[in-house]
Amino acid sequence: MKVFRVTGEINKPNLATTFAKEILAEKSEHAIEKVYTEIGSRHRVKRCHIKIVSTVEVPTDEIKDEILKKLVLGE
Repeated sequence: MKVFRVTGEINKPNLATTFAKEILAEKSEHAIEKVYTEIGSRHRVKRCHIKIVSTVEVPTDEIKDEILKKLVLGE
C-alpha cells in the first residue's frame, strides 16, 4: 500500500475552501475515489463541487499523519 497526498478545492455556494488529505491506497485513482467519498459524506458536498488539483505519492519520511506513518512502517 502507498500513501498519496490529494489536494483540491471545494466550491459550494456557501463553502469555498481548499484541502489536502493523505490517503492509504493501491493506486492514485483509488485515493481520489476515497477522497470523494470522505469529503462528500463529512461536508455534504456533491462530487461536482469537488475539484481535485493534484495527487502525489508521498515518501515514508514525508508522511504527516502519524497513524498512516505507523501503518506503513509496520510499527
